[in-house]
Amino acid sequence: MKPTYAILAVVGVAAVLGGTWYATQSDADRFADCRASNVAGGTGAIGGPFELVNAKGETVTDTDVITEPSLLYFGFTYCPDVCPLDTSRNAEAVDLLTERGYSTTPVFISIDPERDTPEVVGDFAYNLHEKMIGLTGSPAQVKAASQAYRTYYKKQESDDPDYYLVDHTTMTYLVLPEYGFVEFFRRDMSPEAMADAVACFADKI
Repeated sequence: MKPTYAILAVVGVAAVLGGTWYATQSDADRFADCRASNVAGGTGAIGGPFELVNAKGETVTDTDVITEPSLLYFGFTYCPDVCPLDTSRNAEAVDLLTERGYSTTPVFISIDPERDTPEVVGDFAYNLHEKMIGLTGSPAQVKAASQAYRTYYKKQESDDPDYYLVDHTTMTYLVLPEYGFVEFFRRDMSPEAMADAVACFADKI
């Protein structure tokens, strides 16, 4: 039987993603040609400030982390298949963008602070890509960041306190330093298509 977190990939964002897109920012129209998804309530409904902990144990904010076009993904390091596949896809997209002359940062935000210490999340991120930033934090910090991006996560019940799965949203979010959240990408998007989309947004900054 497959883990239920894969089935619940889009739970938690259903109330936000979909429907008609409404411009809520004065500069939002500049990205209209790049946008392939719809966000009910406008892009301003997703994203915002966060405070988390990096691999060095330092408390950082969104402004410290998002200094260039960034691909944010919420997951956990003990994830057996979905997270490694999604984050590897993101890393490949970053490399494709580098080849085209675009600098992009992949970011991994843990939704499993019980096991994902700064060191653990840092090693996980670096092993996927040397530029990937791994972030964790206290349960309250993680919850606040998740709520800002309207993501869903829930720890599954387990008889083993050291081994459990976490159901979670599997979207990747494109965030720009001057504009915040601008687009989301689903699991089935290829690295090439993601790179094309990010480049489109980057060209309009």
